[in-house]
Amino acid sequence: MKSLFQSEEARAAMVAWHERFRSQLRTPLESRRLSTMDGETHVLVGGPADGEPLVLFHGALASSAHVLRELEPLMDHFRVHAVDVIGQSVMSADTQLDVRTNAYGQWASEVLHLLELERAHVVGVSWGGFVAQQLATASPERIHKLVLLVPAGVVPSPFASFWKLGWPLAMYRSFPSDARRAKLLGRLLSTPDDELWGPFLAEAFRAYRLDMRVPALTKDGQLADLRAPTMVVAADDDLSFPGPALLARAAELFPNLEATELIEGRHCPPTTDEFRRWLAERITRFLRAASVSAAAE
Repeated sequence: MKSLFQSEEARAAMVAWHERFRSQLRTPLESRRLSTMDGETHVLVGGPADGEPLVLFHGALASSAHVLRELEPLMDHFRVHAVDVIGQSVMSADTQLDVRTNAYGQWASEVLHLLELERAHVVGVSWGGFVAQQLATASPERIHKLVLLVPAGVVPSPFASFWKLGWPLAMYRSFPSDARRAKLLGRLLSTPDDELWGPFLAEAFRAYRLDMRVPALTKDGQLADLRAPTMVVAADDDLSFPGPALLARAAELFPNLEATELIEGRHCPPTTDEFRRWLAERITRFLRAASVSAAAE
């Protein structure tokens, strides 16, 4: 099986980035390794032992530590299980599952089983949002409430995004320079001068082989059995998944869409302390609130 990485040195660099992001976290964390049918899966666990369980799926090429840096306040209230998505994180197996089937949903279901979580809140970010939808298809009964942040799998990327994002990425990978890096990050990050995310992505884009097959779109009616109240957050200047179109499709796709937010920024939301606090508080309010559908009953 071909490695996800260009070299062992590239892999080691991504492990070092995981540790660097983890070093930013103040919350004590437990590292767990699960043996799934598709390969070893790493999970970081933190938060009160008696807190409501929450499963967190990160975006492409990132890791559990990356997503926890942005959503750490959730561990003040919930027992968070940040899963390193197989095939998308250096901390789990290199296995790349078929994105045209429900393979990721079956894998995610097995992860919850091995974590002994019969039911949990689920939060998916970007590529992790696709995984969360796959889980909702495979095992909808396992999801208490669902939160998706700029998720893949809801709307296709417009053709124009190739020229605005895909082409600058290809040019940077082939002919790296400070100017090309700045252009690429400026079109992807809402906070392009972030001291960690900018340098990390600049290295990750050249460390990974980037065999990033586009996740299949969730089909109309595919989530008909999902009873979980759902919140979707989109970004107004997202070149990958334009916010207004994403929210419009979400209203058709999720049976119990109870909350939406259209935030300012690019695909990668702001990485400021102010925004992190707002986002964690917004998610927490949604997860802790009485369900609209339950109240109607």
